[in-house]
Amino acid sequence: MSIPVRPGAARPAARPATPDPLAPLLDLPGVRDAAHDARHGVDRLLGHKVLRRESAGVSIESALRGARASAALSGVDVPLAELRAGTVTDPVVQGALRVSAGLGSMMETWPKAPGQVLARLHVLAAADLADPAALGRPGAHAGPRLSGLFSLVTGTSTAVPAVIVAALVHGEIAALAPFGVADGVVARAAARLTLITRGLDPKAVSVPEVGFTHLGREAYGQALAGYAAGTPEGLAAWLVHCCRATEHGALEGLAICESKLRG
Repeated sequence: MSIPVRPGAARPAARPATPDPLAPLLDLPGVRDAAHDARHGVDRLLGHKVLRRESAGVSIESALRGARASAALSGVDVPLAELRAGTVTDPVVQGALRVSAGLGSMMETWPKAPGQVLARLHVLAAADLADPAALGRPGAHAGPRLSGLFSLVTGTSTAVPAVIVAALVHGEIAALAPFGVADGVVARAAARLTLITRGLDPKAVSVPEVGFTHLGREAYGQALAGYAAGTPEGLAAWLVHCCRATEHGALEGLAICESKLRG
């Protein structure tokens, strides 16, 4: 399926001047309510009192847990304690850690030059997994759909919730697999960048990757397969799944805040 965006559309404005190409997505079964619930969950997290004084610490912990969960979704599940101890050498896990650590430096670039960021994400994710000559280089098959994705990321013509845009970014990269190696880790990182830069989670304190693991790796794969099939039912199921994962990820952020509160 192709992302329904106008070529050349830029970042979100308060209200689009032309018909919103993504607005019909909110009318798919369950999508509008799921997006509302995700927004409510993240707003609740952002209101936690710990974030007034320690948002950086929460963000760092969120990045660590997100890296662990992203690796788990790619098939390598390691205990968080081992990750903290620095004893995990698996290349998938190490790639996910590098990606999470690097997101902060990419936030300003992502809405302006998403292709550059995707290449950098792949270099970080696949450094120990792919031929060095292939790092950051999408395959020729990905060109047309990546152009549509970049228009979506840089576009202003949609006012749909950020969680929906992030789900489309995630689904496109994961389904397209432009690099052939570590595409899932790249897709989840790009989705998180979208949630941050589009204002849903500007402090980067929720953990949507953990949300997907809570819903189950099998359910994640099934929802992604539905998206890749390109049917309205499959698209709706994927969007709802991503919203639910974002809602669960906000709960994980709240758990981090509470642990900071307890000291």
